[in-house]
Formats: sequence, C-alpha cells, structure tokens
Amino acid sequence: MLLGIDIGGTTINLGLTKDNRIVKKLCAPSFAPDADLEETLIHLCNQIKLIITPEVTRIGVGVPTLVDPVKGIVYDASNIPSWTVVPLKERLEHEFDRTTSVDNDANCFVLGAAAKLEKPSSVVVGVTLGTGTGIGICIDGKVFGGTNCGAGELASMPYLNGIYEDYCSKKFFTAKGLNPKGIGDEAFAGNPEALKIFDEFGTHLGHLLSMLLLAYDPGCIVFGGGIAHSFPLFEKAVWKSLRESCLYPRFLDNLQITAMPDADIPILGASLL
Repeated sequence: MLLGIDIGGTTINLGLTKDNRIVKKLCAPSFAPDADLEETLIHLCNQIKLIITPEVTRIGVGVPTLVDPVKGIVYDASNIPSWTVVPLKERLEHEFDRTTSVDNDANCFVLGAAAKLEKPSSVVVGVTLGTGTGIGICIDGKVFGGTNCGAGELASMPYLNGIYEDYCSKKFFTAKGLNPKGIGDEAFAGNPEALKIFDEFGTHLGHLLSMLLLAYDPGCIVFGGGIAHSFPLFEKAVWKSLRESCLYPRFLDNLQITAMPDADIPILGASLL
C-alpha cells in the first residue's frame, strides 16, 4: 500500500493506492494563509494520521513549486507563504518512519497519467491547466525533472506580450473578466461567443504544444487541471493550431492528445514517486 498526497493552495488531497488504484481518499482544507511553517507541517501531519495505515510502505508528496527531489526540500511555494525552504522529506520520514519522496505537482500528474494510459508511450508530457500552467515529462515510466526539478517549465517562456502561461491557464480567462467554469458551461450549452473564446484558448495552447514537441517529441500529451474538463471545447482548435505551427508535421502522425481532469491522477502519481 502506498500513500499519495497532492498539496494545493486550497485543498490537500490524500489517497491510499494499490495496483495503480486509489482505495481510500481524504480531502482536507489547505493551510491558512497566515500559518507559519510549523503550523502548516502540524496540519499536514494531522491529515496524514487520519488516513495512514500500518500497510503503507511509502509516502509520496506533490507540491506546486520547485523541489530538490533527492533531498526532498521544497523551495518558494508561491501559494504557501511560509514555505520558502522546507525539508519536507526529512520531517515526514521522522514523523511516520516511511520512505518519503517529494516532487513538483505537474511531475506527479504526468506520472499518474502515464500509469493510466490505455496506449502506453515511452515519452508522455502532462500539461496542467489551472491557476497556472504546469508541465511534467515522463520518460519510460520515470519523471524527468532536470537538475532543479524545472525541466518542464516552458510555460514561463516569452509569448506575445507576456508568457505562455498568461494564455494557457486560468489567467487567459480572468484577463477577460471571465470564470473558466462559467464560460465553459455557456460553451457546452452552445453559446457562440463562449465557443469562440475556447477556440482562441486552444489556438494559444497549440502554440505551446508545438514548442513541447520540439523539446521532448512525446508520443502522448495529457491535459490535467480544472480547465481540462473543457477539453472537448478546445480540442479541435488545438489540433488546428498544431498543424499550422508545428515545425515538423511528422511529429503529429502518431501523437495522442487526451485529457485526465480527475483529481485522483496527481494523488496516484505522488504515490508512485
């Protein structure tokens, strides 16, 4: 039995996994904005105590920031103010006497997604579409994070009058005064203006994927995060944008693009670290 933990700005999702399946799950509020480091760690440990069992042999944790995956140190989590330098692996191993691994949340997502693919690929790229844009790379079943766990941070590259993340995340919608879920509901109902907005979103996203193809040449790209629920609304625009912008069209011949918006996927991936 394994324990996977996905730490977000608003929720902490924990799950016991076995044979790539979640057998028990717990969702808890994340840390209070004014909580100091020790208070956040006590809160996290209290949630773990509610779900951990003697059968659990390993703990894996995904966090939304850069991580030293060898030492398990978390650096500068933007949505957790007190987390500037956190020796999370050391703390959890001391508290629970279980081998613990820590990695970026996008890396956890792609690891979980790769484990769930019906048609496995040797190179899988996961793109999380939420408050920001996270990118994780899985090669032959293992996360490739680079030297500082930042190998997938291509959404921070310059694009138009900002960076890719400005156009490929919730920021794209909020810049227009829109809520992604609200405008998504309108688009699913057939609202032409809402559909046009998702076409525009898919076009920008296709440009980002073109760069990912050049960097990693994946056989599969998987979308996660809240906006991935709307994948049917921008799928055609993504493919159209890719065909127009991809430098090597051959990259597209065997490319699979799918969505796994299920919140269980990052938990599974964390457990597999």
